[in-house]
Amino acid sequence: MTLQERLDQLHRLRAESEAGGGPDRVRQQHTKGKLTARERLDLLLDPGSFVELDRFVTHRSTDFDLADKKVLGDGVVTGYGRIDGRLVYVFSQDFTVFGGSLAEAHAGKICKIMDLAVRNGAPIVGLNDSGGARIQEGVVSLGAYADIFLRNTCTSGVVPQISAVLGPCAGGAVYSPAITDFVFMVRGISYMFVTGPNVVKTVTHEDVTTEELGGADVHASVSGVAHFAHDSEMECLAEIRRLLSFVPSNNIDSPPLRPSDDPPDRRDEELLTVVPDNPNKPYDMHEVIRRVVDDEDLLEVHRDYAPNIIVGFARLAGQPIGVIANQPAVLAGVLDIKSSQKGARFIRFCDAFNIPLVTFEDVPGFLPGVDQEHGGIIKNGAKLLYAYAEATVPKMTVITRKAYGGAYDVMNSKHIRGDYNIAWPTAEIAVMGPKGAAEILFKRDIAAAQDPQQRLDEHVDEYREKFANPYLAAARGFLDDVIDPRETRPRLISALQAIRTKRDTNPPKKHGNIPL
Repeated sequence: MTLQERLDQLHRLRAESEAGGGPDRVRQQHTKGKLTARERLDLLLDPGSFVELDRFVTHRSTDFDLADKKVLGDGVVTGYGRIDGRLVYVFSQDFTVFGGSLAEAHAGKICKIMDLAVRNGAPIVGLNDSGGARIQEGVVSLGAYADIFLRNTCTSGVVPQISAVLGPCAGGAVYSPAITDFVFMVRGISYMFVTGPNVVKTVTHEDVTTEELGGADVHASVSGVAHFAHDSEMECLAEIRRLLSFVPSNNIDSPPLRPSDDPPDRRDEELLTVVPDNPNKPYDMHEVIRRVVDDEDLLEVHRDYAPNIIVGFARLAGQPIGVIANQPAVLAGVLDIKSSQKGARFIRFCDAFNIPLVTFEDVPGFLPGVDQEHGGIIKNGAKLLYAYAEATVPKMTVITRKAYGGAYDVMNSKHIRGDYNIAWPTAEIAVMGPKGAAEILFKRDIAAAQDPQQRLDEHVDEYREKFANPYLAAARGFLDDVIDPRETRPRLISALQAIRTKRDTNPPKKHGNIPL
């Protein structure tokens, strides 16, 4: 065979590998409103940067006539490319080939790029679109899933792992995305569940649709499995690119700086009027965050799940930060089971990848009630406390209004290694709210008064004047300063520059035992 003939063979095999399951199945994919595996990679990665690996891999199975059904690539496209010029490793499952089902060779390709990502310190982005385990391979396909799960676990905290679910994800397949750092879904085409609607109906007699059981909105707002839900694949892939602009490539690198024209010494007059004079009136903490961070840009994570706490990525003077904020506009910003889990997971990601934390605090306490107690608010609230206390990245806190009870301790107080803790003059730092405190402290006096309500109001005003302010905490050094709200941005930027190189470690250990 001549060189030209060999080159012709190479080009023919390359074209065959890029054809996937053929034009009919590609057409079916498009009819479902879905992109193909390669079209997705073209949108995700910088133009012309993708380098494919293992395009000629095929399965080695012979049962159930598989020996005569081999397709180059075996249903998954793997390799590496660039996002904003930075190296990322990727896999994109191809539903047009064996329904994207996972088998030994398919999983081997994914495991290879995961190993390469760890070795070279680069993020992993997985685009999932699979019918699940390839039944014809039996237990071999189950073992292949476990090979991926192990790598997901060992890779956690070493390089960022991002999963986009762009089709079905059922049974054991759901656990790989669940272990990764962030899960993206698309309305109308994505779904995740351990058992499908038919099994649910058989076992529990519940009638439920695929979308109701495991659609994007369900997982983004009810279960919390998905961090982001989007209306289209294009929007989803663009947001993955945006997310990666905030995070470092690995646990050794620093987050990527991005120059901003937003002046670091900018003062915002509107911050004077954000917090209402009435301490029981709600306000939107988003307004505070946007007026403080660069260019009002906040990439909110888990936006529709546990909205009484806000978490997301922003920048201060070009430096990426993780934002955690109580949201007074939802349940008065109280901490409950879901918000504690949401905050803890986000904090631990930021700590693993050297992203400084900024907390905006307005919290009346933990949510009371039988459901919360029986659901484990104690252990779940402890997760948030554990995450804050364990974190060794730079940690800053701004108390805008309420900081009551144990929630004051939990929300990155000075006592759990907060590096820079400041408050606005509107801050109320106390064991509990003035009304509850007055009812306990002055119970007999109030009961004996001719006008109990008037006497209660007097004691509430007395308590608020004496205790519900930031100055007792500042006198103890629990606050580093009480500031004019307009100074918040320049103060945080100055502090971040001062503590960016902080050195803090936890005692040597294999790992802690977070209260799961």
